[in-house]
Amino acid sequence: MKLHCDVEVVSRRLPTLGMRNRGKGVRAVLSVCEQTPRSQLPGPPRACLLVSTLKDKRGTRYELKENIEQFFTKFVDEGKATVRLKEPPVDICLSKANSKHLKDFLSTVRLAHRGCGVNVQLSTLAPVKASEFEKFKTKMIITSKKDYPLSTSFPYSLEHLQTSYCNLVRVDMRMLCLKNLRKLDLSHNHIKKLPATIGDLIHLQDLNLNDNHLESFSVDLCQSTLQKSLRSLDLSKNRIRALPVQFCQLRELIILKVDDNELMQFPFKIGQLTNLRFLSAARNKLLFLPSEFKNLSLEYLDLFGNTFEQPKVLPVIKLQVPLTLLESSARAVLGKRIPYDSHSIPFHLCEDLDTAKTCVCGSFCLRSFIQGTANMNLHSVAHTVVLVDNMGGTEAPVISYFCSLTCYVNSTDTLK
Repeated sequence: MKLHCDVEVVSRRLPTLGMRNRGKGVRAVLSVCEQTPRSQLPGPPRACLLVSTLKDKRGTRYELKENIEQFFTKFVDEGKATVRLKEPPVDICLSKANSKHLKDFLSTVRLAHRGCGVNVQLSTLAPVKASEFEKFKTKMIITSKKDYPLSTSFPYSLEHLQTSYCNLVRVDMRMLCLKNLRKLDLSHNHIKKLPATIGDLIHLQDLNLNDNHLESFSVDLCQSTLQKSLRSLDLSKNRIRALPVQFCQLRELIILKVDDNELMQFPFKIGQLTNLRFLSAARNKLLFLPSEFKNLSLEYLDLFGNTFEQPKVLPVIKLQVPLTLLESSARAVLGKRIPYDSHSIPFHLCEDLDTAKTCVCGSFCLRSFIQGTANMNLHSVAHTVVLVDNMGGTEAPVISYFCSLTCYVNSTDTLK
């Protein structure tokens, strides 16, 4: 039985000698091998653990029977585990393994440690072939349809996969099994829809979907593990008309590119993207910027070629006096940060709360508000600003909301 993963063998004697381990794993093939042919010894075969690397194909052998001090499997679902041996006193640290294969392998090692019979075919002690290590590729770039693998699978160890100019109309589900993937480049294809299971790629940091046929970015992706991992997202040259409110839950985003789409507005909670530093949304159909845009702190901003409207002189007044029960309740829930979900209140009320507007005073309003617009110099939120138009302008209209007449009167200067 074999396992492909990264391995680091850490000697527990090094600290006593004032030495440190180098702290980096290497690609390896682990095998549970039979030390003595069954024909020569009665009973279950004695098994050992063989760790082979590209530099040492013959491998290093470790006795298993009654020789394991402890298993560390807290992160086994992430493809990580450690086997602590008694003799020699080393920790065999495993990482970047297929989680299912790792669990099966550890079960076999545990049986071998107990001296029980192993119900799998044990490997031989023969040197590992160099071809075994080809499965350890971490980067694959495919830039033509003829090179796209149809009959063979992608190496599960891939961390960077690019499949551009391959005429893909959907995301290949085989890609979604690559649990170590950190960068996925599907640019220059014909993809129309993204599967929600992209959110299962827990290490994905860079997603490039430039030049496809996308019309939306789903709420499911915004609420997946991408919230914690995604740093860079390129949606340029698609057909996206709107990004969902939940898009702003991708709070680890540093780079966002949405050039050459059909966006008419940003999500109004865009100010929650506190890590965002690079924002490019040139050549869309933006009419104005949301009020929370003022909360961004960017290094680079490009809004060239949008159809920004001139601020309206008169505000839009939608005040309700007295406030409805729904309005009062919504303001109380949001103001006191009371948690809510579709299990505690009806789903349509959750949507209302999710889309509540933020007043300039920091409180919230649902359907009772005053709406006004004013020009904002984009240099107030970005160090480098690409000109908004051919006239050299760096201003854009920002929409603001006021929960009461008092807030509007006190903030009149912001609308001049």
